[in-house]
Amino acid sequence: MVRRERRWLHGGLLAVAAAVLLQLLGQVPAAAAPRVLYYDASRAAEFVSVVHEGAAAWNNTVSNVRLMPVPAGVRANIVVTADDAWPRAITTSLGNGRWIMGRQAVRDGHYPPRIASHEFGHLLGLPDRRTGLCVDLMSGSSAGTACRSVLPNAAERRRVDTLFQSAATVRPAAFID
Repeated sequence: MVRRERRWLHGGLLAVAAAVLLQLLGQVPAAAAPRVLYYDASRAAEFVSVVHEGAAAWNNTVSNVRLMPVPAGVRANIVVTADDAWPRAITTSLGNGRWIMGRQAVRDGHYPPRIASHEFGHLLGLPDRRTGLCVDLMSGSSAGTACRSVLPNAAERRRVDTLFQSAATVRPAAFID
């Protein structure tokens, strides 16, 4: 009976040691750190704080990517500017490109933080979905000027997390909202 207990204990210790060794050698995947995308809002004129709000909406709801202001000496993945036209985004690849905060949508009454969050959504790989629903961030202007929702819905969050979970790529595209 003592011999059987020793074998069980010995086998258990070997299993634990093997698991620890595999983890140390990197054979057991650990949770990946989120991919960091740097954005440059220095040319967003009066919309700099709105750009930060749009980034925060994504950072507070997804796990696999973080939008951070570009530090000195680092090249931005995303450049944000402002002009008098309609908002739009131009992607060069997943997480890379630029978007423009168009004053026309603001003059028409659309909520600037929602515009910022929506445009970041394009750089994160999401297309427009003109559903007219305020809960759908990527419905954009079709949700109307009364819509103040800046957060992506569950499907939009899942899609972004899935895209940034792997080495997925998104073809270059232009979105005029």
